[in-house]
Amino acid sequence: MGKKKGNKAASSDDFLQTLEDFTSKENWDKFFTLRGNDDSFEWYAEWPQLRDSLLPLLQASSSSSSGSFQILVPGCGNSRLSEHLYDAGFRDITNVDFSKVVISDMLRRNIRTRPELRWRVMDITKMQLADGSFDMVLDKGALDALMEPEVGTKLGNDYLSEAKRVLKPGGKFICLTLAESHVLALLFSKFRFGWKMVVHSIAQKRSNLKTFMVVAEKENSVVLHEINASFDLLSLGGNGSQASGMCEALESENQIRRDCNNGSDILYSHEDLKLGVKGDLADLTGGRRIKFTLGGQGSNFNYRAVLLDAQKQTEPFVYHCGVFLVPKTRAHEWLFCSEEGQWQIVESSRAARLIMVYLDSSHSGASMEDIQRDLSPMVAQLAPRNDDEAARIPYMMASDGIKKCNTVHEVTSSLTGKVVVEDVVYESTPSNIGDLSSSSDLTFRRLVFKRTESLIQSEALLVEDVEILEQSQKEKTKNVPQSKQKGNKKRNQDSSGPIMRVSHDYLASSYHTGIICGFTLVSSYLKEAESCGKMVKTVIIGLGAGLLPMFLHGCLPFFDIEAVELDPVMLDVGKDYFGFTQNDRLKVHIADGIKFIGDITNTESPSVENSNIESKPQSSSSNGDSTASNAEGGTCPDILIIDVDSADSSGGLTCPASEFIEETFLLSVKRALPQHGLFVVNLVSRSQSVKEMVVTRMKKVFDRLFGLQLDEEDDVNVVLFGLCSESVIGESDIQESAVILEGILKCQRLETKQSIIDATKKLKCWK
Repeated sequence: MGKKKGNKAASSDDFLQTLEDFTSKENWDKFFTLRGNDDSFEWYAEWPQLRDSLLPLLQASSSSSSGSFQILVPGCGNSRLSEHLYDAGFRDITNVDFSKVVISDMLRRNIRTRPELRWRVMDITKMQLADGSFDMVLDKGALDALMEPEVGTKLGNDYLSEAKRVLKPGGKFICLTLAESHVLALLFSKFRFGWKMVVHSIAQKRSNLKTFMVVAEKENSVVLHEINASFDLLSLGGNGSQASGMCEALESENQIRRDCNNGSDILYSHEDLKLGVKGDLADLTGGRRIKFTLGGQGSNFNYRAVLLDAQKQTEPFVYHCGVFLVPKTRAHEWLFCSEEGQWQIVESSRAARLIMVYLDSSHSGASMEDIQRDLSPMVAQLAPRNDDEAARIPYMMASDGIKKCNTVHEVTSSLTGKVVVEDVVYESTPSNIGDLSSSSDLTFRRLVFKRTESLIQSEALLVEDVEILEQSQKEKTKNVPQSKQKGNKKRNQDSSGPIMRVSHDYLASSYHTGIICGFTLVSSYLKEAESCGKMVKTVIIGLGAGLLPMFLHGCLPFFDIEAVELDPVMLDVGKDYFGFTQNDRLKVHIADGIKFIGDITNTESPSVENSNIESKPQSSSSNGDSTASNAEGGTCPDILIIDVDSADSSGGLTCPASEFIEETFLLSVKRALPQHGLFVVNLVSRSQSVKEMVVTRMKKVFDRLFGLQLDEEDDVNVVLFGLCSESVIGESDIQESAVILEGILKCQRLETKQSIIDATKKLKCWK
């Protein structure tokens, strides 16, 4: 540090102590005005401490340089560092600072004695300097000053990008820093690919803090080097937290670099990709998948993204490059967060290269137009080489095909989370709607869990309630108010419009059709039970909105149905918004489904242990309905249906929850079912490996396994049917058994019955 000159120097030192914002130009102008042009301020280390470490680096670099050795000193302030370098023989030095005050002072101080020194007023985060114009960038505290914790990393990130830009190949960035953890985190990551890095330690006489000199050399290759230290980390001494912080930062960064060299799935930066760390992005490389980040300089937002180059396809690609935006609410889903799911998106996009961009809460205030405008220049840099310069890059998002959507009810459950009931009108009408197909704007009521928004838990058709309408017309002269219609009743916004109800004789969910068509496998037993006046006990784990139990109750009058639901909120929603009702043939148990089946097993076979099945805590019903907490000695079900979703679908399993396909539970189910029993599982997964795992487990437990893929083009939803005996039915008997099922179904809508029977043709024996 230069000599102090009385009160003036003391005054400026005092001001330095109160200079809270080191990124403010006005504050620095004031500081340098107070300090004066003859009293330099040295950050971290003075020339005697720097000389022995710094000069050998400069001399070695300058000797290997062709032509004049160009040095840039960003954020020079009034330090004498450039003057010492000049006196040591380095004449081509450009000093920049955003303070006009200090640049003017330094120019006046050196114009006669060091005329070749250059001084320029410039913002170091936006330097007006040519690419690759310097052999060395020498930073003495500039990065530290920009990295105010309250400001964040943006200024530091922009500055380092500029420093990298202006360096020649083979050039060096030398950063003198106190090595705070947030500074090192940025510094190490920004100079990761295409750089060699060494850290030196410089002692200070006037402080317990050590100054570290980080030297990064720019390479033409993209080899990833570990960071070397020219000192023993354990012998740093001084400030213990500073030494340990440097040790932790070096070890953490070097571990990342080792992982990267080992081919680990790590997150690259946009700059890393432009450097070529994953090859030349101008070329398509089939099967290439890169996780990276977008944003930073020139961008309003930051993004997490995945670049995927499609494998060769039999049909030509429609787009050379496309962007697929994933909203925050769906980012956790298997389809978008797993590699297997991402490749499925690539295939359906028909793009040779697809860039999947994940939106998060930081984008919630932005419109899609804002995001597309922000992304477009960055995406253009990531697009593969294409002969057609005018080829556009489309932006895609998943569409649900909804024309209108009206939220009817929202409730938050402690077990399920946010639950939404909504009325929707689809852009196209379902093909199995029958005599209503000519009606326009058919409305469907849906139950959706926010935890898995892409999965419709329950769906029902709303139809005009003729009975209520006739009653209303009869009562009109009596002026009886009809304002309070509960349950499945809905009046249009126009008070004179029709009153609507949920249709319980129409199956809006195709998987319900699939479940019921599987009754073909036990139709002979069902026919015999109906003939003998025997009730067929059917247990459904998972109530949803109660639509499947209500349909079975109506079309199979000899069924005794018990629904088991863990969350009492679902029962209330079913009653209030989907017309669900209980009676002597349809009851609901508020209970844990796994424990419910375990209790049946123990009741029926006391000598058999319950395979150590763990269960969730039971929930008690909060409503006035008559409900049981468990089976309480109930008899074995003839049919057991699992229709529950998973609270966490990130593992690839959307339905059912993983507990319901564990081998211990499947064994418990088989013990609970009689020889003629039928076990049904609604399986929803986009992962082929997950589906194969479930099928393998069920084959192991059940004597015969049948499967039904609902849509030949979309194998996401599969219904599995387990039989406890091989003698129940064979695949060749399905057609005859379907005729029996058709005879016992009492469906009011013929098209609904026909869709069930048509589905039986897709039943396949898998064991």
